[in-house]
This record gives sequence, C-alpha cells and structure tokens, in this order.
Amino acid sequence: MKTATANPHKTKELFKLLMAAAWLDGEIQIEEREYLHKMAQENALCDDPEIRALLSEAKQIPISDCYEWAKAYLGDNPGQTHYEELLESLSALIYSDGDVHTEEAKFLVELQQLDPATTAPQSIFDGILKTVQKAYRSALKKQS
Repeated sequence: MKTATANPHKTKELFKLLMAAAWLDGEIQIEEREYLHKMAQENALCDDPEIRALLSEAKQIPISDCYEWAKAYLGDNPGQTHYEELLESLSALIYSDGDVHTEEAKFLVELQQLDPATTAPQSIFDGILKTVQKAYRSALKKQS
C-alpha cells in the first residue's frame, strides 16, 4: 500500500485525502482505519503531527474538504497515470469495508469529472463506477 509517488508532500496530500474520504459516510469503519494506519506506517507518516492528529479521529473532516483536497491533489491538468493512482487508492479504501455508502458513491461520481480521459469512450472510471453502483444496489437489497 506504499504509494507510487516518490514525492513525500504528495504522499501526505494523498493520505489526507484518503482520511477525508473515510469520513464521507460520517464514521471511519474498522477496515478503513486499518488501511489508513498501515498506509501511514508504510509511508513513514506516523511522526508527522498533522497526520497523527488525523489518525486520532478526534475531529471529523468535512465532506467539502474531501472534494477540495481531491481537486488540489490532481491540480489543473492531471496526467492519466496520476488520476488512476488516486482512483485506485480511493477505491481500495472505499471498498475495504465491503460497503459503499451513498456519499462515497457520490464522491466517486464527482471524481469522474476530473478524469483527464473523459473524452475516451470507456475510461477506467466507467468500470469502477459500474462496480460501485452494483455494490450499492446489493447493499440496498440487503437492507430491505
């Protein structure tokens, strides 16, 4: 789960974004917590005061921060590889608990607008989105 980026600042930004994404449904699930702690440890982020504060889960990260941080992380002209790495990391976190909540699915849909390959007929996101939709429908059926 070590990030592909060699830039420590980008790794920290990615971690913060993943932490915000974990809060999208209002609470951090056990599997998400394990994923985040493992990522922090593997990327030597545990000693960073800001990361330690986030890992303490003392304060929920607002949904708006998650959206802002995603846009900031990708920048104005993200490369396809950079975008796909972000999407892969977010998907791993979101799917880690086996349950995709409405706010998480909504975030992934919004993320599609930042895809540099949106002009392509079938982007990687389309496949992931279909998987999210299928998981969401399945979860709704279980609740009924």
